[in-house]
Amino acid sequence: MRAVDLELVHRCQHGDAAAFEEVYRAHAGRLYNLVFRMAGSAHDAEDLLQEIFLLAHRKLGSFRGDSSLGTWLYRLAVNHCLDVFRSRQAKMARATESLDEEGAAEPAATSPMVPTAVSRLDLERAIARLPAGCRTAFVLHDVEGFEHNEIAKLLGVSEGTSKSQVHKARMKLRAMLSGVTP
Repeated sequence: MRAVDLELVHRCQHGDAAAFEEVYRAHAGRLYNLVFRMAGSAHDAEDLLQEIFLLAHRKLGSFRGDSSLGTWLYRLAVNHCLDVFRSRQAKMARATESLDEEGAAEPAATSPMVPTAVSRLDLERAIARLPAGCRTAFVLHDVEGFEHNEIAKLLGVSEGTSKSQVHKARMKLRAMLSGVTP
């Protein structure tokens, strides 16, 4: 399989548009699902997916074939999303510093009515409402199957922080999906 991946990458590097389209068709669905869960919105996921494939096209020369092309793209996607989220958090921190200084009160969130049976859509919406750190750790661990030590490396946090974020996310999801305010 890796020989096939290497050949496909080689064709892409030499300007074969059909080869890159083949890469896109083979991996876009899985990457979109990952990015959607990490970003929490379809609009952001579409933008991020486009950025990821542009980045992949530029970085194909760094693909060595140590893992499958799908795994390489997946890691590239996770890392790109994390970089984007960190950048957004830094911008938000700078933008809200003046609000914090003025002592502005945070508006209280209203709790929507949640039916007893939890649908996939309800779960996706609840995941999207999680704080970014909890959502990212939860998606990487419970949805995508990463181990806490891998998440810690990806996010630049301790393994304990990863465990804590996943635990908090689970508790918040239980509360949201049961109709109790988290």
